[in-house]
Amino acid sequence: MVEIIRSETQPGKAADREPDSNSGAGPRPEASAEPEDCGPLNRCENYVVAGPPDVTLADLASFRPAQPTLGGEPAGFGVVGMPTNLLASASEQRIPGTVLGWDVTVRFVPVAYVFDNGDGTTTRANTGGASWTALGQGQFTPTATSHAYRARGTYPVSVTVEFEASVDFGSGTWRTVPGVVRAAAAGYGVRVVEVRTALVDRTCVEDPTGPGC
Repeated sequence: MVEIIRSETQPGKAADREPDSNSGAGPRPEASAEPEDCGPLNRCENYVVAGPPDVTLADLASFRPAQPTLGGEPAGFGVVGMPTNLLASASEQRIPGTVLGWDVTVRFVPVAYVFDNGDGTTTRANTGGASWTALGQGQFTPTATSHAYRARGTYPVSVTVEFEASVDFGSGTWRTVPGVVRAAAAGYGVRVVEVRTALVDRTCVEDPTGPGC
């Protein structure tokens, strides 16, 4: 006797039936799906890689470069019509801290010096200047940061140093932050005097009442 079993199938799916007790074979396994390409790190889950954030100058408000130093030569005075050599000093600074929840190092590099000469004029330079001796020049000769005053008086000189800022999130790579950070120094007064020369036939020792004595 032949027993006929009716079964229903759906497209793409094998018919479900009881295993044949005589065949010893179990249910036919489903075909395995094509393995998913998970990339070189074998990561198939949905995830977001959090990279270092973009930093602005506003984020660095708690980081400030040190105040520059300010001076000049001749120290504290000048001569009308002759260069007074103004000098400022600022250096690269690295300050550790936290920005937007990240441990960082903030670097400030001086890139410009703006001298307020105290007479309504300014002098801009990419360095803080150097002494006449260091430059191999004589006194009262022009330099990149010198200024000649036109009249006698005492002039309040100040300097503003512009720093370029960058941050390192620990990778050793510096990321520049757009804009500049400024630090200023003031309180240096230049007393400008007149110097007059005259041809005389005797020195001031010989004639204390002579011209220029």
